[in-house]
Amino acid sequence: MARGDGDLSGAAAPRPGRVLMTADTQGGVWTYALELAAGLARAGVATALAVMGGPLSPAARAAAAAIPGLELVESAYRLEWMDDPWDDVAAAGDWLLDLEERTRPDVVHLNGYCHAALPFRAPRVVVAHACVLSWWRAVHRRPAPVRHDLYRARVAEGLRAAEAVVAPSAAMLSALAGEYGALGLGRGHVIPHARDRRRFAPAPKERFVFAAGRLWDEAKNLAALEKVAPRLPWPVLVAGSDVAPGGVGRRAGESLCSLGWMNEGELAWWMGRAAIYAFPARYAPFGMSVLEAGLSGCALVLGDLPSLRELWRDAAVYVPADDPGALRGALDQLIRDAARREALGALARRRAVRFSPHAMARRYLEVYAVARAARPEAASRACPPSTPTPCGTPCE
Repeated sequence: MARGDGDLSGAAAPRPGRVLMTADTQGGVWTYALELAAGLARAGVATALAVMGGPLSPAARAAAAAIPGLELVESAYRLEWMDDPWDDVAAAGDWLLDLEERTRPDVVHLNGYCHAALPFRAPRVVVAHACVLSWWRAVHRRPAPVRHDLYRARVAEGLRAAEAVVAPSAAMLSALAGEYGALGLGRGHVIPHARDRRRFAPAPKERFVFAAGRLWDEAKNLAALEKVAPRLPWPVLVAGSDVAPGGVGRRAGESLCSLGWMNEGELAWWMGRAAIYAFPARYAPFGMSVLEAGLSGCALVLGDLPSLRELWRDAAVYVPADDPGALRGALDQLIRDAARREALGALARRRAVRFSPHAMARRYLEVYAVARAARPEAASRACPPSTPTPCGTPCE
């Protein structure tokens, strides 16, 4: 975390000219990728964004088009954490190698694991947003079953191959080491995610509890809110998709007011007016919606997880995920105590603005430099100075 947004020209050298970055359309990875690409663009770094996992909406394409130097390349390949993905993972690997050959990046930034084991010529940076094994352990309180052994092996192979591994919290980095073995000295880095503070801001607060998340994701634990909502004096409003990949979903119970999927502007409108944001999660390596709620000045009631305590410290109330009584008590207390609620909202806002895109981009430039130093032979692949590359941008 760092000071306010601004120029990145003083970031650690050598600065890459272009990055090939993967992203997906599921969850917060897309939002994160755009925030980082925009931050890199302010430093003069172009991004080729290779998207997998499903089609993008017109609004998502428009958001990508607004970022200078960003080339969007779409596909429909299934992601490594989905059911039976391996044929698609292999095909996506060939596609990514072809993209590297065409775009000639200085760094390959992978928001997934398996493809790091491919023979990329550029240094590889893997970012650990989540993983199936740590998700399973957190949600089910036991190790993942043997049907995930191939996933385990492929992720471990990717982690071993990467020149650098990044996680958005120290807790997630520790979980990776626990599931897949210790990372090499110096290869693990913690860089929190970020959001532009101008996109989410407090508005006059209204009398409701708000939550956002995929209703079908057990890690979000929205079922706990269903249990306590009938006994709260305020309504509980929930935004999020109820359809999982593959078309299987879970609808909100009658005790919750489901608002459905929202675009960013709609979400910001509701968060700005919500007095309390509830996120009783069982698993959250970062929690992008919590950051958005913090920027919106909501009082935060969060699952008692090491990652969330690490990130939010005294700017939130924490409740055990398996204790609906504690959740109800925390929400009821804040509903009845306006002074405490407003103080927590102010603390959350002050904490949230420290997770700035400027700081995130600067730290990634530093990690890219570390990765490039670990693969000095990759420099021999660079194009001659001032020679146009296949992507149309002269090499630096």
